[in-house]
Amino acid sequence: MMDNMQYEQVYFSGRVQGVGFRQAVLQAAREFEVAGFVQNLSDGRVLLEVEGKAAEIDGLVSAVEERMHGYVRQTERGEPEQREAVYAGFEIR
Repeated sequence: MMDNMQYEQVYFSGRVQGVGFRQAVLQAAREFEVAGFVQNLSDGRVLLEVEGKAAEIDGLVSAVEERMHGYVRQTERGEPEQREAVYAGFEIR
């Protein structure tokens, strides 16, 4: 991976907890050159923190929306940032 890359926070809402959502995100993340994590939030949403090339992040978010389309009601994407890589690999938290 590059030293400087795009970082983004993505929030998924809907029926996204207790349905294998985080595992589906992990599987999808393995298909893209990204790093970061996915975790459940106490408000019922799921947070995806991800870094990589913009096209790789876009591909991951699209893949998650496609695979979990019956569960995701809304996807909120934060403003992308450029920064040095801080994650190694992708994990469920």
